[in-house]
Amino acid sequence: MKIRLLQIAVFLLIFSSCKNDQKPGIEEKNELPEITRLTNPDNLQQNLDQSGLPLEARDSLLAFYHQNNFQPVWNERELREDLYRAIENSQFQGLFREDYHFELLQENLSKLDELSETELAQLEILLTDTFLSYAQDLGSGKLDPYDLYEIWGIPRNQIPSIQLLKKAVSNQNISETLQEIAPQNPVYEGLQKELAEILKDSTTFSEESLPKISTGKLIHPKESDDRIPLVYERLQELGYFPDSFDSITTIYDSNLQEPLKKFQDDHGLENDGILGNSTIRELNMSRKDRYHQILVNMERWRWFPKDLGENFILINIANYHLDVVEDGDTLRSHKTMVGTLARKTPVFSDRVRYVVFNPTWTIPPTIKKHDVIPGAAKSLDYLYSRNLKVYNSSGNAVDPTTINWKNGEANHYVFRQNPGPGNPLGRVKIIYPNQYMIYLHDTPSQSLFQKNSRARSSGCVRVEDALALAEFLLNDQKQYDHEKIEEILESGKTTEVPVTRNFKVHHLYWTAYPVGNTVRFINDVYNYDQDLWERLKPRNSEK
Repeated sequence: MKIRLLQIAVFLLIFSSCKNDQKPGIEEKNELPEITRLTNPDNLQQNLDQSGLPLEARDSLLAFYHQNNFQPVWNERELREDLYRAIENSQFQGLFREDYHFELLQENLSKLDELSETELAQLEILLTDTFLSYAQDLGSGKLDPYDLYEIWGIPRNQIPSIQLLKKAVSNQNISETLQEIAPQNPVYEGLQKELAEILKDSTTFSEESLPKISTGKLIHPKESDDRIPLVYERLQELGYFPDSFDSITTIYDSNLQEPLKKFQDDHGLENDGILGNSTIRELNMSRKDRYHQILVNMERWRWFPKDLGENFILINIANYHLDVVEDGDTLRSHKTMVGTLARKTPVFSDRVRYVVFNPTWTIPPTIKKHDVIPGAAKSLDYLYSRNLKVYNSSGNAVDPTTINWKNGEANHYVFRQNPGPGNPLGRVKIIYPNQYMIYLHDTPSQSLFQKNSRARSSGCVRVEDALALAEFLLNDQKQYDHEKIEEILESGKTTEVPVTRNFKVHHLYWTAYPVGNTVRFINDVYNYDQDLWERLKPRNSEK
């Protein structure tokens, strides 16, 4: 990018003399030169290349100075200190000051009177780069989810960092301007509060007091296993087992069963009282692990939409839960089932368009490829027993016996199941057209909602009492009252009803959230957290 020559007067840095009320961390000294300048004008981009400055927002920085006629903006001490303080406190936003030139700023701001004209100009550039890169990370996330996941359906939040810098300088308030672009969401704010408490505790980053419980075979009640003493100790440490216990027993007795089931219930695990590897992994989570879990969930909220809308359906995939929010109030909550680990429910947002009563089920591509065609190739009873019909691209029915199931011909057909008791969509589906062919729907398998672990679908979201949710979405249309809906259901006829209210649907994923004055940590059903932490943490860090 071609940048015009940097003139001698471009980087006039007018550093005001220090006040007596020094703030911690910055010790700017008195008797600074009033004006410093570069002695040799040069092309800004070339100057940056030669300086070797570790810039994170080079393109935005070049654009900013071009728009600002190459005038310096950090010539007032209050602005410099305000930015410095924001970076120093970035840990309370779940970010790391190491990523924003913190040590370089600390070093240079404490010895301004010793810096050469070139070093002062470079400090000006570092301060600008710090603001621009921190604003981008705080507003839209340090990482780009499109680089992390094959399926991601939420546009990345756009942060006008250059305009924000102009606004911050004009208003003489760096911290407030930056705070405005952080997520303004109760979940994020609750995590932020818990993070502040964790950072107060020096033991957060210390070594674990108890050894890890090893994974292995399932342990059922009344069985003996050498890992049992550690399970007792861990549950007691976590507050689930306040009583004394026999520290050498290896028997999984009745005293352990209820505390373990309570722990499983609190962490979104199947509360069956069986000690499996998922339960052991949660028991092994240390305070440091929970710190990491808070950070990765704060990062997720920087990816999620800034504005969820006035009316929306919010689905936490990891918690198998759906809330309906209207004008800021949560009016309904429903249990859900989501995709399995092999067929994950994607993260995305869309708008509800219509409701279908007595739906047919058109088999989605993944199920068709991996289940239906292989099943029919073995025996056509697979189709008949499931009431599956085959159609060509023109919508005409095809006799399954005429299809060659071995040569790929079946891939070109559509498979559909008519309404009825065995239809896996149940009596209603709620549609928000999207590229993933995902929607909300009823299910005949209502008993599965009593399970704690409900990653059981092929990607779509099954909703407990889905009919009540559909009726709610249509309650502004008097012609579709409860009696009318029952009449439609009794007819058995597939009926599509448009939703006239503006309701968004957000499929999101988070594994830690505030409940009252504490934070609840739940099972990371899709195993996203650890990989995200490895990418999120500062370089060369042991945190």
